[in-house]
Amino acid sequence: MALEGAEMMTDLLNAIIMGVVQGIAEFLPISSDGHLALMSNILHMNADTGLLFNVMLHFGTLVAVFIAFWKDILELVCEGFRLIGDALVNVGRFIKHPGAKENRYKQVISTPYRRFVMMVIVSTIPTGLLGVIFKDVIEGISNNILITGICLILTGMSLIIADRAKEGAKTDADADYADAGIIGMAQGLAILPGLSRSGCTIAASLLLGFDRSFAVKYSFIMSIPAILGAVVLEVKDFSMDMVTQNQLMNYLVGTVIAAAVGFFAIKTMLVMVRGKKFKYFAYYCFAVGAVAIIWFLV
Repeated sequence: MALEGAEMMTDLLNAIIMGVVQGIAEFLPISSDGHLALMSNILHMNADTGLLFNVMLHFGTLVAVFIAFWKDILELVCEGFRLIGDALVNVGRFIKHPGAKENRYKQVISTPYRRFVMMVIVSTIPTGLLGVIFKDVIEGISNNILITGICLILTGMSLIIADRAKEGAKTDADADYADAGIIGMAQGLAILPGLSRSGCTIAASLLLGFDRSFAVKYSFIMSIPAILGAVVLEVKDFSMDMVTQNQLMNYLVGTVIAAAVGFFAIKTMLVMVRGKKFKYFAYYCFAVGAVAIIWFLV
């Protein structure tokens, strides 16, 4: 009985640690996948969360994004439906009157938030394509400590560059769709272990001239379709027979912690990017990346 109790406490502690790691590393530019690889290889911790827990951890980080930017997300959803409605009206008018003058049609992209919706869609396309094309490759190198170390150093370099980027002013009112596509490619490349998703996308946004606060907001909101897509792909293979009641309770604890820690990580990022303090995350990535490479070599 004592042994069983100790095992349950170990499982709970592991769930708590994974929730903290997910909440911090998903939003701070230090790579969650890279840290999971380091935990497996160097600390010999069990970083295999299992299918359900992996889905729940991602759900926890989604909750953090929704809480932090709920006003923007609500407006995006509403404007998204209005955009679809206006587009359908235009299609109907075209079918009825193919030769009608242009001024008979509604202006579909008529507000900054509708532009924001279209930018997120444009960013999601290259992210999804890169994820599908390189899925097998990524799975094969996900725990490669050398690649993780190199990518962490590349993340640090991108953060240094981002800190030195000129002050930009682009927001959803004037950013173009080419910018959104480039940022989407940066998010797609971040499937490599050690490349931070938030670090890559925020750095790309700043180099493209985005306002610093909007760069953070855009990075986190554009992650919603990518995270939802990953969750859908994983949950289709899930069965409740795969987990026990105790595991489910531990997973719920880890999920709540991931959401809470993630929320504060988002707020921290907003402060850090305004103050051009990415260099501290860069130094951390350089140090951890160097440790990973040295560990591999010796």
